[in-house]
Formats: sequence, structure tokens, C-alpha cells
Amino acid sequence: MPYVEVKTSGSTGVPKRMRVEKCRMMNSARITCDFLGLKAGDNALLCMSTDYIAGKMMVVRAIERGLQLITVEPSGHPLAGQKGLAPSIDFAAMVPLQVYNSLQVPEERERLRNIRHLIIGGGAIDEGLQAALRDFPNAVWSTYGMTETLSHIALRRLNGVGASDWYTPFEGVTLSQTEDGCLVIDAPAVHDGKLVTNDIAALRTDGSFRILGRKDNVICSGGIKIQMEEVERLLRPHLTIPYIITRAKDERLGEMVVLLMEGGNADEVKAVCERVLPRYWQPRRFIALDHLPLTETGKPARAEAERIANESGAHPHG
Repeated sequence: MPYVEVKTSGSTGVPKRMRVEKCRMMNSARITCDFLGLKAGDNALLCMSTDYIAGKMMVVRAIERGLQLITVEPSGHPLAGQKGLAPSIDFAAMVPLQVYNSLQVPEERERLRNIRHLIIGGGAIDEGLQAALRDFPNAVWSTYGMTETLSHIALRRLNGVGASDWYTPFEGVTLSQTEDGCLVIDAPAVHDGKLVTNDIAALRTDGSFRILGRKDNVICSGGIKIQMEEVERLLRPHLTIPYIITRAKDERLGEMVVLLMEGGNADEVKAVCERVLPRYWQPRRFIALDHLPLTETGKPARAEAERIANESGAHPHG
């Protein structure tokens, strides 16, 4: 059968199933392995679910390049215990939560440092996590891509002399933008036709780019367009509790900014927001939850967050 069935992460709604061509998966695997200089006999750690494209592509890369695949049960601590791990790992892919958890345990942190090429995808990498990886002796990369592009089509280095906030697209990938600033991907080796994303990006003439946030995560409040991810990014160095920025309908403003938080004190969080954020970006409602709505891969479940914000009986602050 020339196809493999995969499902998307569901970060903006319900996960959907889609068919992808095996030959294009092999193309993607070859491009990544070439970029990282992986060769037959190198080992690779599979520590993510093969239900999703990231896990499936680790298997395909092993097939394409003749890598020795080491498999561990998907968990928040993929480097814990012995688990039959080699003394050093040539290549591994993880989500930010797995990397963060591994950094908290000295033994796991040392194993993480010994990975020759570590790629991180499936969620935002905040400033704190990036700072913790900055002195790693080996290459650590953030990936950009999606299920439709069969994992990533661009990487950016998080550590070393090549560290950057800008992604470098793989060879053969051409990028452009729509009128409203959304990134358009032309990657014929892995996707048939141009792919218009919902990611609002800054694009430089050399092809490198930076993601500002998703088009569907724009809050239109009193005529001001506010990007949820940008608000979250500004708050990240100042809030230690887990939180998500979302929106709710508002009679006067059209939409209001809402902050969902796991634990914490609403008045203290409000004071931080007033100190850090531009006036029109400040949340008008703060909702405390036992658990934030997240997808299976640990991303904010935006549709569920918005539903909670609209159905909450909490009174707005300010």
C-alpha cells in the first residue's frame, strides 16, 4: 500500500486523520538525515508515540538511513532508568515537555547533553528552556513543520555559535506569504502543491523566517489585533504557574483577552500583566482551573480553552 494513515495533533480542534504517501515520507527522512549528517549505523532514539507523524518519521528515518533504532515507552521522562539506552545517542526527537523534565534530573540531564543531534518539536520552546540548553556541547535544534509536511521543513539552532531565533528552510523549500502575513510553503518533495498555513510569520529575503503566532489565535479587541502567542511569550519570564491566553466574546470590545491559569492568585497574576503587557493586551478575565486544557501532545487546546473562557461565569477584572 503506497499510503500511511496519520492523525494531526488537534491543537486547534479535534484531531483529524489523513493519508500520506510513503515515498514522500522517505524524501523527508532523507532530507533531515542529510542535513544532520546522519549515516548508516548511527543510533536513534524513538521516545514518542507512532500514532503521530513525529514518531512515525523517526521509524522512517531509521529505515531510510540504516539507523539503529532504540525504542522506549513514550513518557515524560524518556531518559529515566536504564531502558537499554546506549552510552551516547546520535539522534533523538522530543517534545519540549520531555526535554524540560529530563533537565530536572541530573542523570537524565547528562544523557540529554550527550545526544549528538537533538531535535525538539510539537510545541513552543520558551526562553527558560532555550537558556537551559544554551551551553549543551552538542547540536540542539527547534523544528518547524506539521503533519501535512511530514514533520519539519526547517530547523533553527538553539545553542552554539549558530543559535538563532530564525528558522532555515531545507533545500528545495520555497516560502512566501499571503496578504495577511501567513506563511506559504512550497516543498514539492514532501507535499503536493503549495500549502497555505495559519502561521503568521516574519520572512527575510534569504528565506529564513520567524513565527509570530497562528492566524486563528488573533484576538480582535476594540479594533486592536492581539496575537495570543505573543502575549504568552511576553508573560513567560514573569509567571511560574502554567497558563494559556485565550479570548471570550465581549459586547463592548467584540472580544476580550482571557487568561486561564493552573493554580496561582488572580490578583498577583493581574499585577504582573499590568506591569509587563501593553494596556490593550492585558487580560480582562482570569480563570483558575485544576488543569489547563491540553492536547495529547501537550500543546494548548485552543478550541477548548476558548469554550471555557466563554462559558465561565467569572467576573472580568478591570
